Amino acid sequence: MLVLSRRRGEKIRIGEDILVEILDVRGTGADAQVRVGIEAPRLVRVLREELYRQIQADIQLASEAPGERFESDRPHPEAGHG
Repeated sequence: MLVLSRRRGEKIRIGEDILVEILDVRGTGADAQVRVGIEAPRLVRVLREELYRQIQADIQLASEAPGERFESDRPHPEAGHG
């Protein structure tokens, strides 16, 4: 992991297409909050980590649950059993 220190208004570039800017820092120590702006192409998915983990958990849960079969998965009533 690369660890950088940045001040308000400073930026970090990731590759050619992603720009991260420190917009504001409020508070100090463990209670500090940092506002971050991210410029990225529309095709790049940018999510907060807790949201990403929730989506992954939902996907995992859905894959484990017995699901309904799609119409195309059912044998056609006129098909032979050959």
